[in-house]
Amino acid sequence: MSLFRLDGKTALITGASQGIGEAISRRFGGQGARLVLAARTVDKLEAVAESLRGLGIEAHVVGLDLSAHAAIAERLRELPEPFANIDILVNNAGITRDSLLVRMKQEHWDQVVATNLTGAFAITRALAKGMMRRRWGRIISVSSVVGLMGNAGQANYAAAKAGLIGFSKSIARELASRNITVNVIAPGYIETSMTEKLPEAAANELADSIPLGRLGSPDDVATAAVYLASEAAGYVTGEVLNVSGGLYI
Repeated sequence: MSLFRLDGKTALITGASQGIGEAISRRFGGQGARLVLAARTVDKLEAVAESLRGLGIEAHVVGLDLSAHAAIAERLRELPEPFANIDILVNNAGITRDSLLVRMKQEHWDQVVATNLTGAFAITRALAKGMMRRRWGRIISVSSVVGLMGNAGQANYAAAKAGLIGFSKSIARELASRNITVNVIAPGYIETSMTEKLPEAAANELADSIPLGRLGSPDDVATAAVYLASEAAGYVTGEVLNVSGGLYI
């Protein structure tokens, strides 16, 4: 449907080299968006970009370490002209450093917050100014149901993901007058290379904990992102879209 088309829009997706980020990139490209793919691993990004270009999708690769906050704005200023004006930002990049609280190292807390939360702040701040000038924008952050309900062994990750929600709700209020919407997707358990390694019994137990009876796919999250990026969601801002199969109700 034309309501979900992204023709003429340029989208920057962080953590685009695999998993949810790659799925969002493919969905956005399929809807006509021009893509800026960002992550730390440029070789994996280039492989994704080449695959997309083979489908006729415009894609540019930028190596970006979201924990290097001071360098983010400069890296964005180096984008070539056709990709320079970012209309849609997807804050998807994230890391984990799991450990129980009493064993958690300070550096592991700092690393997770620096990438998952402060990195999202830094890139959003850098790109929001252009969206404000053009009076149109979509900012979508990928949080987690862990940020809503907590999870033992993930105090750092849960805090950063919960912080993304508060951050997004706050700037949704600030930017609404410029026709910029800000929303969050909170995925549950998603099929990844990590979950594929689970023993069958553990995978079945995990699926049984989800009311819909299965793990989600990266494309389940990507479809939600297309909706939030499109004109169909033009009157939706400050919301958290829970994509967890009912894990968190």
